[in-house]
Amino acid sequence: MRDVLFLPFDDGVELAIAADGSAAVGEKPGDAVFAPAETTAYFAARVALMELAGVGAEAKAVVLQNFIADEYWEVLCRGIKRAGDELGLNLPITGSSESNFATVQSALGVTAIGTVASGQKRIGITPEAAQFAVVGRPLVGPAVLAHPEWIAPLSLVAELLASPYVYELIPIGSKGIYYEWTQLLAANGRRWRACACPLPLFASGGPATSLLISYDPAGEQVLRRMAGRLFFPLFAEP
Repeated sequence: MRDVLFLPFDDGVELAIAADGSAAVGEKPGDAVFAPAETTAYFAARVALMELAGVGAEAKAVVLQNFIADEYWEVLCRGIKRAGDELGLNLPITGSSESNFATVQSALGVTAIGTVASGQKRIGITPEAAQFAVVGRPLVGPAVLAHPEWIAPLSLVAELLASPYVYELIPIGSKGIYYEWTQLLAANGRRWRACACPLPLFASGGPATSLLISYDPAGEQVLRRMAGRLFFPLFAEP
């Protein structure tokens, strides 16, 4: 099942809620991976916003849970705003900061809230004749900062979602390509099938540096040109 919660909101409209968290990544001595706080917030917001966009929802607001320190609030908001800007969104931000106790590691959570028309969800709409690809490489930890050239940019995500050839788009998280592939099959009522891809199927995708798409084969060359060297075909085995 997709990592988005849907709740009835209005006639024919549902709330869509997606979240991502980060821990031990930041600027504190106890962190496992050093990264600027703004960058950490950017990637957490990127995941949550991609999840909403992938199911056809429009983000309306963001909730930030800041467990780093109160003085980091504005810095973290800048990272969230940067992710929103890349998707053409100007989102209000609310939330809370830990101001009572000092923490030895960085931690934060980002929740994105949006709306989607019940009949326009991009879930379970992949036809039998569709083909599949991974866009971007799955990266985690220091590799995220070391290899930005292999990260699927949010501008490309928006282009893919606007393409008439793309059916579904799923951010690839820490469980890897193969897990998201099985979720895509399940959402479309398909039987389990193995797959092959030039990328490691079970490696963590970290903060969704790559994504899985199902698409109309007639548009493959268009999508390949759009994604360039970030396009990696995924083949379903018989």
